[in-house]
Amino acid sequence: MAYGRAVRAVGGVLACGLLMTGCSGSGSGAAGSPRAAPSATDAGTSASARTGTGTSARTGTGTSTGVSPRPSGPAFTPDPAKVPRTAEAARELARAVVAGPELWGPGFVARTPALSAPGHWPVLDERCVWQGGTVPAGVLHSVTSYSERPAGAGRGTLRVAATVTVHRDVRRAEWEMAETLEEALRCPGQKLREGERVEGLMSIGHAFGSKYNLTADDSIGEIGRYRGTESGDRPYEYGWFQYRLGNVTVAAVTKGADGHTQDEINRARVDALVGMARRIETRLETAG
Repeated sequence: MAYGRAVRAVGGVLACGLLMTGCSGSGSGAAGSPRAAPSATDAGTSASARTGTGTSARTGTGTSTGVSPRPSGPAFTPDPAKVPRTAEAARELARAVVAGPELWGPGFVARTPALSAPGHWPVLDERCVWQGGTVPAGVLHSVTSYSERPAGAGRGTLRVAATVTVHRDVRRAEWEMAETLEEALRCPGQKLREGERVEGLMSIGHAFGSKYNLTADDSIGEIGRYRGTESGDRPYEYGWFQYRLGNVTVAAVTKGADGHTQDEINRARVDALVGMARRIETRLETAG
């Protein structure tokens, strides 16, 4: 499949998980971007996020020692009656959940086009090049939203993207997560589109209850270096983080730019993932 990458976590823990390299840092680079860097052409032949989301903090109540008990399972269980079963219902959910500029933070605006074209489904071929593919039968709907923080005041354009994919069932969503992990192992260097590539990709997955994942069914985080002709082929950090809640996956991608600190980029990514996760919970949670 294509672009899945997201690390899940909760509250302050979420920020650490999304970094993969520590809970703080400032640096002049920038983090991640979807399988195809978030650019104006992303809705065409580039890769788009394939699943994952960040979620809200739910780690249980603190004990007298100040340590919160580790939950035995995800705090969120979708109401079966609310889980989309048709393409129309899945489209409605995905469009309502996917992060637009309002979730990424102050200063972000929608790119043109703002959403991927219907039927958009990037595939990583045997040459490690992202190509347009056919939406699998197990996917009810998938959409990618493209946003950016425009250049100004000595800073370059910070491009980001978010993807929501609704699968027919949980098993198919699990396979997407597994294939996403495999992609970085198979292709640590990938061509996103003409003049854009990522290299040195490292991917890590966390099932619920392991490391920083205390909220989602499973999560994936991928970090690498992005190079493009637009930036003079200079390397910037590339990040793809994906999250699965039941049969829905969400992902957030960022591509670095001059003048943007690592903390700033990580915070925007966390806000987008947490926002999408909360939207899923609000729409699918069991009443009462």
